[in-house]
Amino acid sequence: MKRSWIPVGELQLLPVSGGQLWLDGGSMFGMVPRMLWQRFAEPDSQNRVLVETNCFVVRTPTSLGIIDSGYGGKAGPKVRKRMSMEDGMPLVRNLAEHGIVPDQIDWVILSHLHFDHVGGCVARNASGRLEPVFRRARHIIQHTEWADATGKIPELVGSYFADDIVPLSDAGLVEQVDGTTEIVPGVTVTLTGGHTRGHQSIALQSGEASAIFAGDICPTAAHLPTFWTLSYDQFPLTVRRLKASLFDNVIQHDRLLLFSHDPVTPAVRLTRSADGQVVAHPVS
Repeated sequence: MKRSWIPVGELQLLPVSGGQLWLDGGSMFGMVPRMLWQRFAEPDSQNRVLVETNCFVVRTPTSLGIIDSGYGGKAGPKVRKRMSMEDGMPLVRNLAEHGIVPDQIDWVILSHLHFDHVGGCVARNASGRLEPVFRRARHIIQHTEWADATGKIPELVGSYFADDIVPLSDAGLVEQVDGTTEIVPGVTVTLTGGHTRGHQSIALQSGEASAIFAGDICPTAAHLPTFWTLSYDQFPLTVRRLKASLFDNVIQHDRLLLFSHDPVTPAVRLTRSADGQVVAHPVS
């Protein structure tokens, strides 16, 4: 779906799909029983639910950047079939619909380095060689996340793939940061941990207007309940704590909350109901 630019003060925010895919419902909802989560995400005959990889183009007065990159086009036929992934390079194709080409991108912020967030940063050229897609862009990654993704840690085998990240380093495009760091005026990253040890959120601020991309701390509107977490979370108790403080902050400051994987609504505002439940209001 082609979406419109969302103003955040002097910043402009554009949700763009990095490719849809179908993932196991149990993986997406962890310990939540199917009888509960299927009310919010209808499973197919293989118990899979539709998942979006929401990427966000950010236009500032001085730069053009993007948050996350979807899964790209490198996955083999078996993987693509298992997850019903889109053909080709979904993010590049969808950016083109808005007149944006990869060489216009100045910076890429990656919430973390799982394939469905970083895979679109690297592609195979006509000769089969891996090369960066955003050749002019610095790629912002938390130092802790880079260390875990490249450290060949036995318990993380299968969580990270060298083809997604090593070509970025070889090209000199990786910029590692430690903790809270302003990337360009109005765009700041903060180490959250939780989903992965080096997971980061991204905050946009312009005047009184603001938005926050929470990454996989709260990937969809269905994950607003505190205990609804992903089975992929490395530190689920941390995620539960983070969600509570995140929602309080978003509501108190009337921020936009940006979802990484919601297939219908990439951006919402939050309120609380009379009984204290968090309620999402879509923003288009």
